[in-house]
Amino acid sequence: MNKKILFFGLLLLIVTKTYSQQERVLNLPNFDKPIFHYGFYLGLNKNSFKIAYQPNKITDNPNITINPEIGFNLGLIADLKLNNNINLRFEPGLISNKKTLTFNHISGNENEREREAGNTYLHLPIIFKFSTNRLNNIRPYVLGGVSYDLNFSSNEKSEEDNFYGEFRQKSNIFMYEIGIGIDFYLPYFKFSPSIRGIFAINNELKYDDKSPSQWTDPINYMGTRGIFLHLAFE
Repeated sequence: MNKKILFFGLLLLIVTKTYSQQERVLNLPNFDKPIFHYGFYLGLNKNSFKIAYQPNKITDNPNITINPEIGFNLGLIADLKLNNNINLRFEPGLISNKKTLTFNHISGNENEREREAGNTYLHLPIIFKFSTNRLNNIRPYVLGGVSYDLNFSSNEKSEEDNFYGEFRQKSNIFMYEIGIGIDFYLPYFKFSPSIRGIFAINNELKYDDKSPSQWTDPINYMGTRGIFLHLAFE
């Protein structure tokens, strides 16, 4: 993921230099003057899990692989201008994705070794956006913030656990995110592509009710780690 962020950052720098040199007609010259403005966003994500293991009686060598699929994200933007270079943003939205977990240390058939985690989050982030001064019709920025996420498909309250084929997670998650991007001032709106990394703070795993469990006992921590392609229209 670090390589992808570095590549995207270099690409943004190249685009910034080229676009700033070529563009001379100033679009939306008064866009940044109001204190408040609104917008919406959509994009793609690829979220996986970071897993930390712990010694247990089940196995000395726990091994879980995760196969994430491409998901989508969409939502709204409320932007508060704090000064000429710092904005405070609230970006409520939905994040949806699916992951397949394979418990390689379990000997058995596919029904015992594989579990699906199809997640849909209500994503409620508070983000600080730090922008450079405007260069003709572009404005590079970095951002960072924290969020509360409600996992609608966590199965936390389900009475069935992995012994019945049900993988469970916690519903209430806290995350932080960082990213880089560029504002492009177009004739009728501002287009802001960015790439962001998102990281869970608390443990998302809901442990099985029965113990010992070959699925959850070997896990000390499981948290979302993901990358977003974020396209904002303001």
